[in-house]
Amino acid sequence: MANYGYARTSTLDQQYGFEDQIAVLEKAGCDIVFSEQVSATDMAARKEWAAMMAGLKAGDIVTITKIDRAARSISDMVGITKALKDIGASIRILDMNIDTNTPTGALMLNIFSSVAQFEKDMMLQRQRIGIEAAKAKDKALPLAERTYRGAKPTARAKADSVLDLLAGGKRTKEEVAKELGIGVASVYRIIKAAKANPAPQA
Repeated sequence: MANYGYARTSTLDQQYGFEDQIAVLEKAGCDIVFSEQVSATDMAARKEWAAMMAGLKAGDIVTITKIDRAARSISDMVGITKALKDIGASIRILDMNIDTNTPTGALMLNIFSSVAQFEKDMMLQRQRIGIEAAKAKDKALPLAERTYRGAKPTARAKADSVLDLLAGGKRTKEEVAKELGIGVASVYRIIKAAKANPAPQA
């Protein structure tokens, strides 16, 4: 039986680097520590993780300091836990005091992972609600006073706005282009297209 440690950090995660993780893993009794600098979202790029998994045997233990060193989501953690179980190996998560070699540890991991995923889903839902509320509030304002930009629309998508601004006769084509963030050539194309395909009268 071998105790393997795994340490991971990314270019954007400098507060919890290799040295701290490796020191903790060695203190926890790891025989070998695999480490790499790679994003949590790119499982395919985790060469050291793959090398460690390839060498695992029944009874081996994989030790990590925190759950996010190995998994980015509950589905990732479930997949990792199943892969280790198929081999006959287990995982220890030090900061949560979890060892999946025990029934209690496996249950705790599932509970904590589910709670973490629930909190993430709730946060994303609140973000979506906030964005939709901002869009709705912004749409009620005059075009020139709108502040919510979101994804930058194309010139084609701004055709109605171009024609609305020009209809009053108080803005030049250059001013309209600047206000809407498009090129003057796009304004001329929109005008030409509108003349060629006039809107039907109500």
